[in-house]
Amino acid sequence: MSEKNHNLYKKIITIFLFFYFLQFNFSQNSSDNFKTLNWLVGYWQKTDSITKNTSIENWRKESKTELVGIGCTLKGKDTVFIEKLKIISKNNKLYYVADVKENKKPTLFKFISITKDGFVCENKNHDFPKKIEYILNNKHLTVFISNSNKKIKFEFDKF
Repeated sequence: MSEKNHNLYKKIITIFLFFYFLQFNFSQNSSDNFKTLNWLVGYWQKTDSITKNTSIENWRKESKTELVGIGCTLKGKDTVFIEKLKIISKNNKLYYVADVKENKKPTLFKFISITKDGFVCENKNHDFPKKIEYILNNKHLTVFISNSNKKIKFEFDKF
């Protein structure tokens, strides 16, 4: 093998190893982010003293890279709102997925920040909400859903 071919092979192998370890590093970060979200697993409840409605979110760990939840609002014994929720990893990025009957298909919100105490995700193309924010304070959860004109706050306690 000529010196020129040998150097070419070394460059190809170096580039391959660089991308291999880069991919491994992203996979590790996605896995670490899911560990950061373990606090979300469980039953969360909000009671509105004015409307007498009860809202819940119940999250479970489906796999290392998927959390599955359900959110619903009850008025007495009647269900007035329900949504299927997920947090998934897709192409080494995290997404919050909301599936409600008003939309033809599930809506994905890309995570833009994550900490041990919460996360923010957004979908700038969705009408409402464009942004979803979860903030943990001990066993108390504050959720904001918003767009540029409107912001709604939900307060949950963990049971």
